[in-house]
Amino acid sequence: MPVTALVSAKSCGVTTSALALTLASKRPSLLAECDPAGGTLRAGFLQGEVGAGQGLYHLAAAERTGPEALAGAFASHLWPLDEAGHRKLLPGLTDPGQAGALSRTWPMLSEVLHVMAEEAGHDVFIDAGRVALESGRLHTSLTPAPLLHQADLVLLVVRGTEQSLTLARHIIEPLRTELAERGSGMDALGLLLIEEGPARAHQVADALKTPVLGALPFEPAVAGFYTNGGRPPRGYARSGLLRHARTATEQLEAAASRRRIQQQYPVRTGSVQISGMLQRLAERGGRRG
Repeated sequence: MPVTALVSAKSCGVTTSALALTLASKRPSLLAECDPAGGTLRAGFLQGEVGAGQGLYHLAAAERTGPEALAGAFASHLWPLDEAGHRKLLPGLTDPGQAGALSRTWPMLSEVLHVMAEEAGHDVFIDAGRVALESGRLHTSLTPAPLLHQADLVLLVVRGTEQSLTLARHIIEPLRTELAERGSGMDALGLLLIEEGPARAHQVADALKTPVLGALPFEPAVAGFYTNGGRPPRGYARSGLLRHARTATEQLEAAASRRRIQQQYPVRTGSVQISGMLQRLAERGGRRG
C-alpha cells in the first residue's frame, strides 16, 4: 500500500482531504498528522477526546533511544478512528513550537510509516500541512521534508479557483525539483483537486503541468464536521465526499503501483525491531485513553 503525503500552498483542505481518504479507504488505514504548524483534529473532529499526552510530539524522545523505542511509542500513541481500530490517527502537535524537536525524528518516522504500508498493509496518509520554502528548498523545520522525500506520492491539494492555482504555481516547480534531487523522483508529485471553482481537472492539470491523481467534491457541511466536530451532517455516510474519497484511494494505489513498476523500486524493508513491533500492532487496533 502507498504512503501518500498531502501538502498545500496555503490552507486548502489538506487535513480534511487526508481524513476523508483515511476514513474512506477499503483497507486498514492510518493518518499521521505531521503539520509543523500544529494538528487540528484533536480539537475538531475528535472534540477534545485526545489530550496533549497523546501524539506526535512524544515520538521525539523515543527516537533518541532507538528504533525499537520509537516503534513502541508510535504504537502507543495511535488513536482509533473506528470501533474496530482499522482506521488509526497519529494526532499532531498541540504547539507549533514543538516542531523543532522533530527534525531528527522525521527520517525514522518515515521508515515506520513505510513499514505500516508495505508490511502491515495500511493505506498511509500524511498531513504535511502548508509547504514552506527557504531559498527555493523545503524549509528544514517548517516542513517535514524527509516525509515528502520518501513518500510514494506527494499530493499538492488545490481548488479549481484562480486564487488557488496562482498560489500553487509558485511552489509547484520547487516541489518538483526537490523531489527530483532529494526524493524518489519528480513523478511522485501529483494534484488532489477539491472541486470548488470553475476550473475542471484537465484545466488544472494543464495550468500546473502536473497530473490530477484524484478529485474530491466541495462539501462544506462534511468539511465543517471534520474541522469542527459535532454531529455528523444528515446523510454523512452516503456523502459524495466519502464516495469520491474511496475512489481516490484506489486511484492513488494504482498510481503508486505504476511508479514502482516503471522505476523498478525494490520493496522497502524496515528494521527488525520496527517490523516486529508494528506487525503486532497490525493485529490489534489503536488504543483509547
